Amino acid sequence: MSAACSTVKMSDKNGDLSFIGQTATQWHDAPKETITYVPKSETIMLVGGLTILQDKLIESALASIGENFVALPNPNFESFQTGKAFGNRGQCNPTYFTVGNLVNYLQKLRDEQGLSEKEIVSKYVFLTAGGCGPCRFGMYITEYKKALRDAGFDGFRITSFEHDKGIFQGDDEMEQILNLSPKFFVTLVKAIIIGDIINLLGYKMRPYEVKTGSVDKAMESCRLLISKAFEEKRNLTKTLWNCRKILANVKLNRLQPKAKVLVMGEFWAAMTEGDGNYNLHRFLESEGAECIPQPVMNRLMLSIWEAERKLLKKETLEVETDKKVDFSTVKSRVLIKLAKVAVKTHFGIYAKAIGLHDYEIPNMEKLAALSEEYYTLDCEGGEGHLEVAHLIESVKDNLSHLTISVKPFGCMPSSAVSDGVQSLVTNRFPSANFLSVETSGEGAANFYSRVQMALFKAKQSAKEEFEALTIPEEIPQKVHNYLYQPHNAKAGSAAKLVESLGV
Repeated sequence: MSAACSTVKMSDKNGDLSFIGQTATQWHDAPKETITYVPKSETIMLVGGLTILQDKLIESALASIGENFVALPNPNFESFQTGKAFGNRGQCNPTYFTVGNLVNYLQKLRDEQGLSEKEIVSKYVFLTAGGCGPCRFGMYITEYKKALRDAGFDGFRITSFEHDKGIFQGDDEMEQILNLSPKFFVTLVKAIIIGDIINLLGYKMRPYEVKTGSVDKAMESCRLLISKAFEEKRNLTKTLWNCRKILANVKLNRLQPKAKVLVMGEFWAAMTEGDGNYNLHRFLESEGAECIPQPVMNRLMLSIWEAERKLLKKETLEVETDKKVDFSTVKSRVLIKLAKVAVKTHFGIYAKAIGLHDYEIPNMEKLAALSEEYYTLDCEGGEGHLEVAHLIESVKDNLSHLTISVKPFGCMPSSAVSDGVQSLVTNRFPSANFLSVETSGEGAANFYSRVQMALFKAKQSAKEEFEALTIPEEIPQKVHNYLYQPHNAKAGSAAKLVESLGV
């Protein structure tokens, strides 16, 4: 950051004019002492913030191309307390949990592994999400640096993927730390996609497992196989086919009417699997529900859609002003289309290999059309129009019995949607069972109480839907195999299965 100089011409509130004529310099977000950082080849990148499975897969995948990435532990309540101790007041959950988790990890490197603070600062880098936004999201990195400085790690480097740049990163500081090659991005996206697919299957299977813990055990076995495949550069599709065999051995009883719950909202709060959202997904499962999570894939497709929309608006403006569409615009359009095709193709191949048959990649054009009457498509804060679109789609297509929007306390983009716009949506669609809940790191009892109240109605709907069907006397064994995934108008999984038998 360059220093901005000016001459001070006004007095302070006490009338002191002694500083008139002095040169004022802009504040620098820089360490007090000069730090010599290790070369890029020796730098260790710390990552975290996606699901537990995806963070571990990313670590293995990037190691296979020579990148030294380490997945941080899953943030817990202790992380939250550490984040509050070293952070500013008034921050939101993602800030406290993330930076607290990072500080705890660095302190363990110092206290348990004997690394000096100077060595940690020079050798490690934290990779996070960044970007502008109508909330505190744009201040995350500055807040992280403040907390790290106060914890004794002044000068610790933090770099970010800008959430609103999608695949078009290119920050000079990031280039000095990361090898942002096409190979890097392809490998990263592959790990994220595979993680999404396994997570989706886990949420479909776990509520119906006969033996508690069997699905998690199978998922971990799959994770180890895929990590090894990345590291040894083996065929990923073949490895996922082997995972299919592991999952097929899990015993399921899928004829249990369980409420299907769509979980959406602010990206971190809706996706994290731990204390950051009071273990919402596992809590729902313990209460007799089946979760529909929001995969990272949705955010990736939204970023590509936003980039394409911006490009179209730019081209339209150039045509209206009789300007020629420059080559860079054409190049960008080609890259966006290639990215979209590549993501969808890889998802389709990997999903078929492991046996995820009934999941459709979000149709961004359809979602935009559903929501634009209620929410402007040009507002990119948070998840943009997706929260509105997902609720409407859930009601129109009968995808779930309950939709929960979860976000950190005071999250402006998500709260404006769920507490404002969604009230109009639910008025237009009276059958919608919608709940908006906030997390603050504390107050779990109130959070669970509200979820249980909304879930009661959803469980009743699932039970009525199932009992309205004629249950055949003999049930084919295929019904209990996760590979059998019929598609029909019923919301509940058990009702879908019975309906597919045609009795």
